[in-house]
Amino acid sequence: MSKAAVEEKGLRQSMAWIHTWLGLLAGWILFAMFLTGTASYFRPEITRWMQPELRLAPVAPRQAAETAVAHMQATSPDDQQWYIYLPDDRTPETRIFAMPKPEPEAKAPKKRSAEIKLDPATGAPLSARETRGGEHFYRFHFQLQLPHPWGRWLAGLCAIFMLAAIISGVITHKRIFVDFFTLRWNKGQRSWLDAHNVSAVLALPFHAMITYTGLITLFVMYMPWPIAANYQKPAGFYTDAYGTEPDGKALGKPVPLRPIGPLVDAAAREWQGGRPRTIIIRNPNDAAATVTILRSGAERLNARGESITYSGATGEKLSQSAPPGPALTTAGVMLGLHLGNFAGPVLRWIYFLLGLTGTAMVGTGLLLWTAKRRKPGAKPFFGFRLVERLNIATIACLPAGMAAFLLANRLIPAGLEGRAELEVKAMFWTWFGMAAFSLLRPVRRAWGEALTLSAAAFAALPLVNMATTDRGFPASIASRDWLFLSFDMAMLAIGALLAFGAWRAARPKTQPMPRRRSPRPPAMAAAPVREIADVA
Repeated sequence: MSKAAVEEKGLRQSMAWIHTWLGLLAGWILFAMFLTGTASYFRPEITRWMQPELRLAPVAPRQAAETAVAHMQATSPDDQQWYIYLPDDRTPETRIFAMPKPEPEAKAPKKRSAEIKLDPATGAPLSARETRGGEHFYRFHFQLQLPHPWGRWLAGLCAIFMLAAIISGVITHKRIFVDFFTLRWNKGQRSWLDAHNVSAVLALPFHAMITYTGLITLFVMYMPWPIAANYQKPAGFYTDAYGTEPDGKALGKPVPLRPIGPLVDAAAREWQGGRPRTIIIRNPNDAAATVTILRSGAERLNARGESITYSGATGEKLSQSAPPGPALTTAGVMLGLHLGNFAGPVLRWIYFLLGLTGTAMVGTGLLLWTAKRRKPGAKPFFGFRLVERLNIATIACLPAGMAAFLLANRLIPAGLEGRAELEVKAMFWTWFGMAAFSLLRPVRRAWGEALTLSAAAFAALPLVNMATTDRGFPASIASRDWLFLSFDMAMLAIGALLAFGAWRAARPKTQPMPRRRSPRPPAMAAAPVREIADVA
């Protein structure tokens, strides 16, 4: 063997070691991040499903802004700032909250008011059950239900491990693209390797993109030193980079706020039809009032929208965000690629399916680790048993917890105070409770039982929804309620997929039939073969 071949083999072995251990150490957290992050591509739709009382018709941004400002004039005219989030194609309601004026002698600033949802057509507050909705999956995806900033730091560390595992995996697998076309069933370790290769190569660009852009999204947090070295306060960096308007002081001279509708229309014309998404009104009803309108990032790849600021007293245009430079444009595109808010329905489903592929890639990698080290008749060592149980707790039990979160939304009384926290607790109690119970069961039975319960929980969702609301499967078909109809069908599909996994896990292993050896040829006939082998 040549020196180059030896060096190549050594490189591949080193990369295989890196790929194996980085993937294992972060695998369980990455599986949870991939699964909940994949669900987050339908974050607004999940929230709408979890508030079935809301039935809203779409309205123009101007009308929604006018009704929201009228509501805030009636409820919080003396607050320092108003925040208005206008509806769009996926979120039909208007969301508002206010920041009160600080008290000079107060030791700590006042907290903002609670967020309120309004009917965009009338400005009336909406009455719906309290829930975190799809926002819970989105936040868990990168915060892992840990206090700030530890959850984000841990998620970032796992993302670094994931990126290194992707690169080392590509280097390790010499036949990675050839193996993509090979998927052998009932072959034990070979089958898990095939499944891991197929799920990895099928969406390899997506996996690399989603991991790298996830890191870029929080790069200011992970690498704060350049900002600290050049700015005394982080606010100075954000003002220079993003054109953030400073919070001016009120003059104390009452001046009526200009009508918001013409300002919204003017901003849309400036953006050549771009849709306004957020309105920030500082010092309302004062001579120093300003109205900042931010463009929606859901209509283009760059998720960081432009902004225009008007005088709230005269309606005069005061400033406009400067065109972003290459660095900020790149950061905005990276954020847009990761969130996928720009995607239409078809592309969003593609994002979802590719996310499930990434989840399968991580899961099959974890299962492959145990398959390679399982030796018939040998007593498993502690590390093997630990990995095996953690695989069950994560891969088989987490889906049940996510289904329990959705079921709790329907089963907890709609008017109960603090029900949003109870929904979240239902997810973690179910997840960790099933994981603890699986420790008491034999491994094979634990896999089958946990996957069966997860499948049953997802399959029960359409039935529970039909029993507790008037937007069940038959009613959705009759009223052409595509959101609820699609949600029920997706839950049944996920339940069927988990049921298939439970069936496969419960199947008894069959020992492969021993190969029959062909009769050994006579020595005279074998001689030429030996001579050829010697010559070769």
